[in-house]
Amino acid sequence: MTSRKRHAKIVESLRTTGVASVRELAERLQVSESTIRRDLVELDRNGELLRTYGGAAMSPRAAADDTAQEQEAEIPFDVVATRDEAMKEAIAEEAVKLVEDDSVVVLDIGTTPRAIARRLRGRPLTVITSSLAVLDELRHDDAVRLVMLGGVLRRNYQSLVGSLTEQALRQVSADLLFLSCTGVRPSGHVVDNMAVEAPLKQAMIETAGKVVLVAAETKFPGSGSLRVCPLSDIDVLITTGGADPDTLQLCREAGGKVILA
Repeated sequence: MTSRKRHAKIVESLRTTGVASVRELAERLQVSESTIRRDLVELDRNGELLRTYGGAAMSPRAAADDTAQEQEAEIPFDVVATRDEAMKEAIAEEAVKLVEDDSVVVLDIGTTPRAIARRLRGRPLTVITSSLAVLDELRHDDAVRLVMLGGVLRRNYQSLVGSLTEQALRQVSADLLFLSCTGVRPSGHVVDNMAVEAPLKQAMIETAGKVVLVAAETKFPGSGSLRVCPLSDIDVLITTGGADPDTLQLCREAGGKVILA
């Protein structure tokens, strides 16, 4: 396959999925990962895509229309916070049982990570996050060492995003990540519906010794077309009793522990 054809297929793939890792693209095109990396450097230089931590995403130019549609359709954080509140609180109760004192914890954006943050007050921990909601929960707590990742302010969902956030994550080594998502597909793919968030979640996964997915039963299958990771990347899944049993079994078969809150 010529480099021109590869480039066209890479761009076409990103238009479909929004983001992709080097490994995924190499497997899809049946070439080496080093070849894909060289392709991504050239495509990034030409403005056809945006290189990300471990892969690539649509370029800001190509994604502009999609981003505008996302912002228009995205439900504000404060509205999402009122949904399934009891489930999120139950999940948070189970989540904090996994946290050891003096550990380094990454908290993803989302309303369930905020509930977890609230329960970490007073603990001798380092918490790393790009969530302003987590900042609000822990900003006055002297026991918690709070590290904020930089980035562009995404006001509607109270988070920081972009290349600065990804660059900061490359410097991070954590014991535990609490990961959120918008859906868990019957195929076993953890997905999200925001192109600006998927690559950040993938970068967070790379930082952590243990990955804990926090997803209420309403996330099965939930929504979202952007693949974040397979269930094989998840060490622990915390959910509620109504989650799809077949998908939970897939998680167990992939080596993950399932906790029902």
